[in-house]
Amino acid sequence: MRLAVLDTEKCVGCQNCMFACSRRHDEAGLAKTCIGVMSAGGMERGFTVIVCRACVDPPCMKVCPTGALSLRDGGGVSIDEDNCIGCGKCRDACIIGAIFWNEEINKPMICIHCGYCVKFCPHGVLGLEKKEGFENVQE
Repeated sequence: MRLAVLDTEKCVGCQNCMFACSRRHDEAGLAKTCIGVMSAGGMERGFTVIVCRACVDPPCMKVCPTGALSLRDGGGVSIDEDNCIGCGKCRDACIIGAIFWNEEINKPMICIHCGYCVKFCPHGVLGLEKKEGFENVQE
């Protein structure tokens, strides 16, 4: 399964998803979230939800010099923090800016599609769905 942005038109920018993700990482604020909600130009223009789209052939994984990123069952990547050197190449390679940074340990934070944030979105903006191309992958 992968985390999907189902309908950005319904997003009111409450950031509940961000707080939920951060809480999953034992953080009270927004410093450790793997999802971002940003204004697209004020309330009139709505919001943009930035989260890993579970690429079939992830560019972030290709540029990792240490092999710290590996394909995750269901799409996207998993990170081995012990092998990560904090070079930031993965962040630079993500074309949608979905790799967030943990300043405390100088390493990337990448959504693992756990779906924890989904239950905290009051408007159904987020959901879990099967990723095309991964139908036969066991989770």
